[in-house]
Amino acid sequence: MRKTLIAALFAATLPALALAAPGHDGGKHDGGRHHMHAFKGLDLTREQRREMHELMSQQMKSRHEITQRYLEKLPEAQRKAMQDELVASREANRKAMRDLLKPEQQKAFDEMQKKMEERRAERAEFLKWKAEKDKA
Repeated sequence: MRKTLIAALFAATLPALALAAPGHDGGKHDGGRHHMHAFKGLDLTREQRREMHELMSQQMKSRHEITQRYLEKLPEAQRKAMQDELVASREANRKAMRDLLKPEQQKAFDEMQKKMEERRAERAEFLKWKAEKDKA
């Protein structure tokens, strides 16, 4: 029963786990606006859009925190296996997207991917520096 419950929990939280994966920008690449298209037909005011965005951001943060709490309870080997699987899945998806593009589009796509990886590396370096600074 316990294993089934854990499996169900992970199945329900995989999107949040993907956001927690190393090398992912945490879903903040567009400030969470990519989900706002779901409300397009509601003719929301600017204030309503802002509040919806805030609620969605809070939900994402909450899901991430809950996921991290349970993820921290997993043995290191299982956490590493999960992270490796998430990375492999992301890479396969990138390859599939790239394969849909024309050669000139592939060059632009590759450049975009390179820039994103550079930003991720800079952010990881900053977070590492910040964690060390906070310890001191």
